Amino acid sequence: MKTERRAAKPAVARASADAPRATIQLNDIALFVEVARRGSFSLSAAALGVPPSTLSRRVSGLERDLGMPLLKRSTRKIGLTEAGALYFERCRDLIDEARVAHEQLQAGIACPGGQLSVSLPASLAQVFMPTAIDAFHRRYPDIHCHFELGNQRVDPISSTCDIALRFGPQPSSSLIAHVISAMTPRLYASAAYLDRHGAPRTPADLARHQCLVGAPTGEFQWVLRSDTREERVQVSGKVAASDSGMIRSLVRAGVGVGPLLKFEAGEASGDRIVHVLERWSLPQVPLVALLPTRKAPARVRAFLDFIRPNLQEC
Repeated sequence: MKTERRAAKPAVARASADAPRATIQLNDIALFVEVARRGSFSLSAAALGVPPSTLSRRVSGLERDLGMPLLKRSTRKIGLTEAGALYFERCRDLIDEARVAHEQLQAGIACPGGQLSVSLPASLAQVFMPTAIDAFHRRYPDIHCHFELGNQRVDPISSTCDIALRFGPQPSSSLIAHVISAMTPRLYASAAYLDRHGAPRTPADLARHQCLVGAPTGEFQWVLRSDTREERVQVSGKVAASDSGMIRSLVRAGVGVGPLLKFEAGEASGDRIVHVLERWSLPQVPLVALLPTRKAPARVRAFLDFIRPNLQEC
């Protein structure tokens, strides 16, 4: 019997030593979430106002308490292990909710403030946003905006923006998607182009025009709608571009007929941009706001609530 008791004691000791401690601090989880989002100890440390060495030590302590690595460290980049990606997915909403509660208690919903980072397409940033942001800053002087221009797919783990605005349906991800506006593209051409080639009078006339399409093959099908009528027209052109800002520049230069949103054509109206086939339009394009969490901070809600009505006429 004595031998059995002596054998049992080391087994209990090993189980106790291997088990994660129950003293994990929420602050350490918040630090890990920040590092996972930015993929860098130095960038996270700068944002949090702590030394990188302290941040690294706290995250290492969290990994030690959990009993497994969360980060893949290299000299160039910080990545997530499989366990780290799962832990980040589970913890980020918890941390975001705590941050929102803290903000609301400190500043109140009526007076949102702080740094707001927005990723958005260049065409929206350059044409529509400057006027809207001027009015936004007059209403919310304590919100400081930083804009990142781009239309690439948003990585829910590495992205550091509070909001990403994107045109069109978005691929499935853990980001929270809200359609904030449905915009209607219409067809435009420069006065110089129409002087040379004449204006299309029916959708079928587009077949003989240089059409600025998004397909790299130079051939594309446009679906045109007028009330309850719908016509599908096979169009082609010598120039194709997937960027709406480039399409706008090509229309202005007289290269061909191209689809533009109202705010894009309005910016170019000084160059005698003409709306053709006025009774016809292309299918609506949704403008989607992608958010990292359902519990958006007050500054994010204020921004979306402000720009949404301004986008309805675009």
